[in-house]
Amino acid sequence: VQLQASGGGLVQAGGSLRLSCAISGNIFSPNVMAWYRQAPGKQNEMVAIIRDDGVTIYGDSVKGRFTISRDNAKRTLDLQMNNLKPEDTAVYSCTAHDLKTFNHYWGQGTQVTVSS
Repeated sequence: VQLQASGGGLVQAGGSLRLSCAISGNIFSPNVMAWYRQAPGKQNEMVAIIRDDGVTIYGDSVKGRFTISRDNAKRTLDLQMNNLKPEDTAVYSCTAHDLKTFNHYWGQGTQVTVSS
């Protein structure tokens, strides 16, 4: 299984970005997919989680601004980020956790930089 994230970049505060993660290989159901982020000098932080039944969970710092979605047919995981703040600057990574095999997969990160 491979995950390939894209869509990062430089944006001004208040702007928007959409991250996408393309998934190849077989992930069984049930499964959970998520976006994490890590800023310099900080721990990895859960941004948003989505189950394969569509249930979502968001980190407190992004609630109301970010939206996670998935397209099981297209095998993609997206993160719509609105009203971005400088503190959202981080490397964002997509992950998938196969709850049948208990395998956990990470994609390479994509840099998001928000200027003030």
